Amino acid sequence: MKITGLHLKNFKRFNDLQIKNIANETKLILLIGANGAGKSCIFDAFRFADSIVKRDPISMIDFKPYFKKKESQLTHVQMTFDDYPPIDISDDTFNTTGKGMRLNHLQTAKLGAKQRLKLHFHQLTALDLFYGRTSFRQIARLTRTSLGQTQPIDNQQDTDRPKFFIDRDNRFENDIEKMTEIILKDLFALRKSGEEIHQKYIKPINDSLGRIFGAQNGTKLELTEIIPPLEGKTAQITFKKGNSTFHYDYLSAGEKEVFNLIFNLMSRARLYQNTIYYLDEMDLHLNTQLQYDLLKEIVEHWIPKDCQLWTASHSLGFIEYAKQSETAAILDFDNYDFDLPRILTPEPKENPDIYEIAVGKAFLPALFQHLNLFFVENKDRIYYAEVGIPKTVFISDNNRNNVFHKTRTTDMKGIVDRDFLTDEDMQFIGNQYPNLKILPYYSIENYLYHPDNLSEYYQKKDLHYDKKNYIEQLIIAKNEVKDAIMLQIVSSRATYPYFGEPIFNHKPLQNRFKIKDENYIQSTVIQKYLNSNELEIFYKVFQMKIYGTQVPQRQNIAKVDLAKTNWFKQQIEKLLS
Repeated sequence: MKITGLHLKNFKRFNDLQIKNIANETKLILLIGANGAGKSCIFDAFRFADSIVKRDPISMIDFKPYFKKKESQLTHVQMTFDDYPPIDISDDTFNTTGKGMRLNHLQTAKLGAKQRLKLHFHQLTALDLFYGRTSFRQIARLTRTSLGQTQPIDNQQDTDRPKFFIDRDNRFENDIEKMTEIILKDLFALRKSGEEIHQKYIKPINDSLGRIFGAQNGTKLELTEIIPPLEGKTAQITFKKGNSTFHYDYLSAGEKEVFNLIFNLMSRARLYQNTIYYLDEMDLHLNTQLQYDLLKEIVEHWIPKDCQLWTASHSLGFIEYAKQSETAAILDFDNYDFDLPRILTPEPKENPDIYEIAVGKAFLPALFQHLNLFFVENKDRIYYAEVGIPKTVFISDNNRNNVFHKTRTTDMKGIVDRDFLTDEDMQFIGNQYPNLKILPYYSIENYLYHPDNLSEYYQKKDLHYDKKNYIEQLIIAKNEVKDAIMLQIVSSRATYPYFGEPIFNHKPLQNRFKIKDENYIQSTVIQKYLNSNELEIFYKVFQMKIYGTQVPQRQNIAKVDLAKTNWFKQQIEKLLS
């Protein structure tokens, strides 16, 4: 079972979040983003859905403040899967009277066939749809001194899971009891030998520890025995490292983290063979290489074949593994205002921005010291990256001003749109800021939809294209809106950051981008460009991203395909040279 899409409304951090375009074969979903970006809220959605399908009533006293973003609005959780019917849950689907949320049978009777199928789906998969662990799961010291010191646990129903995803996960010592039960059944009921038990339970753990920590004598960690808590003593879980033997309590925090995860999956994964696993911050207490090796180990050896793992991390090791894996997707939650509707899709693997959460952009030059780095505006990076210029990496930044200030205050390079700049503006800017490249046309869309670029695109597709007619249509589109464009030129230019440093105070260069005479003079030049019907004159400052969209010959073409032409590549190479 694998999730292909998720839609959350009025749920915790999110007003309206959609996650789309997850490929059916995706086994690992890595969520990246700053602290507080909303990554763990995704796991809360799984926990919420898990409670519903397992008929685990959630107290409405807890539900409203914890899950609902706005109490007055409905909370909605939808999920689509690769080969199962979707889940569609909202708090009006359930009877919220009494102690908790339960299905309202009167409402169920009124549901259509599709909705009944969804409810039937819940009933069929209630036992193993989700399995999650919070980041608060490590136990520093074993505490139980006998078996049965907790309430009876139904592992199939996962009854010892934390109530909410902010709660501590105390399943480790329960796992010890469960593994004791399993081993004793093998020993007495199935009459397995000690060697068979060792091969089945101890060897897989030690193989994993070897792949993660290595086989060097100084780091090699081996599990030697597991004795349950008996006779007033805590469980004797003993390890060997080098010539030393020691108890679980004396492992390092990172070693405990790894062993806790592996032991838990050995104890329970057999019950969850068609399941969405969600394990938060597995990289705690581990260095970069161990992070990489741990995620690789969990995904490739412990998550069952037909399952999917969701995890969140700031870890460079996790990001690098997900980047290299053909069955992994990366979702970036950073720098979004989730009070607004948002749609997230998996990040391109070649996008170096995915490293930013682990290594800030200020450190990227050191990380890619043998490459040419260019910061570019917003999502333009996608199109620059399609060009495939050797030893060159394009990195997204939020806007023109951010790119400009990086090139002004550091040795970094950048590319920004021309916008409403005159030829003279561009010459002055180029002389003052040599690391800043400015597109000769208004924006990258002017390149993508340039008549010559479309000509190559249509020729490769062996489709008819009338270049002369296309230019005529652009001229008509331009003339329809040029007066409206002219009204915004002066104010738009006043937002440009060029020559804003104190050294330019009260000088003509700075006044070009203030509400001053110099700005009006240059704006008049832009108006002359727009009044021309010569393509290469007006096209320099014509907003192709906004206008001319109704011209038939530029419609229904993916911009990323237009970035794959030789013409586009030549223009970008010329710009960078």
